[in-house]
Amino acid sequence: MTLEQGVPVAGSGETGFAADIGGGLGGLEVTFDHAAVAVPRIRDVLPLYRDVLGGAFLRGGDNVRVGYRGLQLRFAGGTRMEIIEPLAGSTFLDSFLRRTGGGGLHHITFKLADVEAAADRLRAHGYPLTGLHLENPSYREVFVHPRDSFGTLVQLVEEPVVGPSEVGTIDELLAAGEGIGVPGL
Repeated sequence: MTLEQGVPVAGSGETGFAADIGGGLGGLEVTFDHAAVAVPRIRDVLPLYRDVLGGAFLRGGDNVRVGYRGLQLRFAGGTRMEIIEPLAGSTFLDSFLRRTGGGGLHHITFKLADVEAAADRLRAHGYPLTGLHLENPSYREVFVHPRDSFGTLVQLVEEPVVGPSEVGTIDELLAAGEGIGVPGL
């Protein structure tokens, strides 16, 4: 394989990767953190992601301000996936669930050291921002809307990305509250 801009090209017989991978956003180190799937009910997708594919419950909780419940599963090799569902009475995921026919890839998350610098660099490259949240010093984030990022919402989060889980088990998480997982459609 040969290397073109740090990407291996299959079929050439060469091995290795370019040494300059990871210099995104003008020198800020940007690390892929996780992908998130939005669904009407988390319980409905656990047979695939937990039982068949082997995802182990890592953490979870409710984001009442935004209107969703989320959990993260950890897979072999340390990769993680977030699954989110709407909280009762929330309309946060309604248009997404309608547009996708009931769920799918909602966003991908990257972590970095300085979300304000990342926002400045994104703007300088012509990317309009959506959802720049700097008010909580322990969780600062910015988003690039799917219309500006080839169909996928991109989230950039200042480290640390996650704290301890609000609950101890997946069953405790899913048992909390009433009407969870019923979108306001």
